[in-house]
Amino acid sequence: MGPSEGGIANLSSPDSFNGWSNKSVVTEFILLGLSSSRELQLFLFFIFSVFYGAAVMGNILIILTVITDSRLHSPMYFLLSNLSFIDVCQATFATPKMIADFLSEHKTITFKGCMSQIFFLHVFGGSEMVLLVAMAYDRYIAICKPLHYMTIMSRRTCAVLVGVSWATGILHSASHLVFTIDLPFCGPNKVDNFFCDLPLVIKLACLDTHVFEILVLTNSGLLSLICFLLLLISYTIILATVHRQASGGTSRALSTLSAHITVVVLFFGPLIFIYIWPFESFTIDKFLSVFFTVFTPLLNPMIYTLRNKDVKEAMKKLRNQHDRSRCKTVIIEILQQVSIPRLPKDTVAIQYQGRSDMSF
Repeated sequence: MGPSEGGIANLSSPDSFNGWSNKSVVTEFILLGLSSSRELQLFLFFIFSVFYGAAVMGNILIILTVITDSRLHSPMYFLLSNLSFIDVCQATFATPKMIADFLSEHKTITFKGCMSQIFFLHVFGGSEMVLLVAMAYDRYIAICKPLHYMTIMSRRTCAVLVGVSWATGILHSASHLVFTIDLPFCGPNKVDNFFCDLPLVIKLACLDTHVFEILVLTNSGLLSLICFLLLLISYTIILATVHRQASGGTSRALSTLSAHITVVVLFFGPLIFIYIWPFESFTIDKFLSVFFTVFTPLLNPMIYTLRNKDVKEAMKKLRNQHDRSRCKTVIIEILQQVSIPRLPKDTVAIQYQGRSDMSF
């Protein structure tokens, strides 16, 4: 059977129960976006294009800097580069479509595309939460047990921490998707956001979604609460240890910690409002969704760059290498374009014969 107008298929099916099919009959969802004003959409298109490009380039720059500079081949920067990779993914799963939709009158997304957005949102979100805990653990070992740092934070340990963060994100997302994908979507298909946010999509199902909403809040809230408590305990111990120490490295440790803590606050702040605060209107939800998917990936590289002397020096070195490489390439191209005049063969032979006849 073919889909009808609005992305809703025919409800007549042998699998129907009480007038509703137990299989989803919605073939696409309509994303209402951030605004219905055409002029404002054009303005937002330009703004978010710049912000998205800056977020992706900033995080890629951090990844390249960590890879190319041997001084940054340490556990802390290995975890930081993985955080930047997740931020690139976090900014990319929905933002490009949002930017494209600003120029489109029909802002629709297929059912599979909607489920994919829900999956990737929670994969990247869950992975980043656990990775932030791993980064706090790294700072705890570096400051509280500095003599055992390289032994504890070995390459294998770092790989395990990153693997656990991704595994947690995938399991967290799969636990959401396993019941969401089988919900009967048989009528309403308008999502009041610029991407398929899980709580909004669940409300469109043709049944009482109260239990499912509690499951979503419990799942996401439990993971967020555990990670937040671990971060709170870790940084409390670290700050207490730094406060007791009276060494020259205290200011540097505080500078590094302030960057980590700022990123944690920026990440968990929107999550607390999105999943815990009971908003009746989704206007604030939209703002926090934008902050989480666009501004957080943009701010993270800025925070770590401005607050970290090693990263700034490494980026300066990478820029100088790039400038020298460009200069060398330009010189080679100029030399290749310069044509050196050559004398005819007869002239060369005469000159050679004349020189051979010269007497001394």
